[in-house]
Amino acid sequence: MQDMKGDMAGGAAVIEGTAAIAELGLPVRVLAVVASTENVQGAAAFKPGDIVRASNGKTIEVINTDAEGRLVLADALHYAREHGATHLLDLATLTGAMSLALGDLCAGWFANDEDWASEVEAAAETSGDLAWRFPLHPRYRRYIDSDFADMKNGSELREGAPVLAAEFLREFAGEGPWAHVDMAGPGYLRRRRPDYILDQGGTGYGVRLIVELAARLALA
Repeated sequence: MQDMKGDMAGGAAVIEGTAAIAELGLPVRVLAVVASTENVQGAAAFKPGDIVRASNGKTIEVINTDAEGRLVLADALHYAREHGATHLLDLATLTGAMSLALGDLCAGWFANDEDWASEVEAAAETSGDLAWRFPLHPRYRRYIDSDFADMKNGSELREGAPVLAAEFLREFAGEGPWAHVDMAGPGYLRRRRPDYILDQGGTGYGVRLIVELAARLALA
């Protein structure tokens, strides 16, 4: 729980990226949604076995109380789509497994639309906020099947955690292009990286990616 300082890196990137777009005066409409929650203990906290209903009506069986971020991010995606967002990009320090896979250099990301994926990939490469694409495939969906709800917020199997988290989020992304950036590694450094930032802590990863993507959309 002491690592929650780094878990706000996705929300911080969205806030600062939106501010930078405004300051630069880029002619693009942006809807920024920051979903926040707190990982705490207590009588009102989620417990394994609880079933919650998301804002799009789907039910979720909680089997991992540390996977709380995806529960609020699910509602944020649905909220953004319901309020007119045509192209979705979410950023979150969603899974520790992604940092195990890619370390602190690259984020891992997923997309459900090839045209949108091309834009996000180009923005990541140009901005220097490096990202490596991971697969989405409906056959992964069975890992989060639940006997009691529409889905679970995790899996009992220690396999493919970032992919399963992305498949979970896809249930709430609605119709239209969507990309998910799991920035658990580069969003918060536990040791110095001389090629990027000399101090430990938050890096600002994602701000440049957001701004570059907005700039590309403004020219489209």
